[in-house]
Amino acid sequence: MPFRVVQWATGAVGRYALRDVLARADLQLAGVLVYDPDKIGLDAGELVGAGPTGVVCTDDVERVLALDADCVLHMPLPSSYFDGSHGNDVETICALLASGKNVITTTGFVYPKNYGHRVLERIEAACARGGTSLHGTGINPGFMSDFLPLALSGLSSRIDHLYVRESSDFRGHPSRQIVVDLIGFTRSAKDYTAAVRPYRAFQRALFAESVQLVADALGVVLDEVEETDEFELATEEFEISAGLVREGTVCASRWIFSGLVRGRPFMTIECVYKADSTRVERWAEPGFTIHIEGVPQMTVAVEEVSHGLAAAAAHAVNAIPAVVTASPGIKTLLDLPLPTGRGTVRLA
Repeated sequence: MPFRVVQWATGAVGRYALRDVLARADLQLAGVLVYDPDKIGLDAGELVGAGPTGVVCTDDVERVLALDADCVLHMPLPSSYFDGSHGNDVETICALLASGKNVITTTGFVYPKNYGHRVLERIEAACARGGTSLHGTGINPGFMSDFLPLALSGLSSRIDHLYVRESSDFRGHPSRQIVVDLIGFTRSAKDYTAAVRPYRAFQRALFAESVQLVADALGVVLDEVEETDEFELATEEFEISAGLVREGTVCASRWIFSGLVRGRPFMTIECVYKADSTRVERWAEPGFTIHIEGVPQMTVAVEEVSHGLAAAAAHAVNAIPAVVTASPGIKTLLDLPLPTGRGTVRLA
């Protein structure tokens, strides 16, 4: 029997996930929740250029809660993007869990322990009530900044410092809400700091989860996770998918998250975001780098991921079987078997 799956939100990541679910024989689409009024009432297949599915998109949360489904792929914009708090997402996720549906989310929750005992207990109670599990994932965090460094650490006899760098190019990103309103590209230097305040709080919490997960997995007791950020201004005017970047406005930003032990960094995550990497020379070119300083010294470089949003979606979809069959409770990447692309191989 295929696992019955609900797709919650069909934005930049959700559309890829929906397409993946429809393409797999071991998964069956049970429902789709949308936020865009223009999508309500459409057949889910219309959203991704597929044939009719018989599943009609809805914005009715109660209707989704009442569905018979094994798992919900929860992929809206995180509520903390807007107010710096996970409150709304916690409420939604707990309702889904309590209704008997496992939840895989890309809104954080990679390591919910970081949210404190009250949130942790609330989620665990919802899991117990519904007999369900919660798993947070993505590409970064969820793979590059935690899963991959931990896998590489298995080759180490001594670790002095872990370093992870992401550099992403947003020129093709379709969402103005993310690129402009949240990340702050096209903002003036004067307006930037205030404009990205909620996003800064989200970033700090998100990557602190990743650093804390790695620290706990390696038996390291952190004193704090420190965050710093800076931005770059455009030297010329250029166009990206999300809009016009004018000369003198913000066109790139660099964020650093350091897990400190007695003032010394145990782990550093660097995130470089560029409106268009061909127009911004400062900082690293697009791609990922994982470096372990120690014995042996290791560096793994991943060239630019051409479809990073698709990778984030696939990592969530590929985790469905393990999450659905897991015992109830919060399940981090430390608790689940290796998610693979089983069922995705296409040979000519």
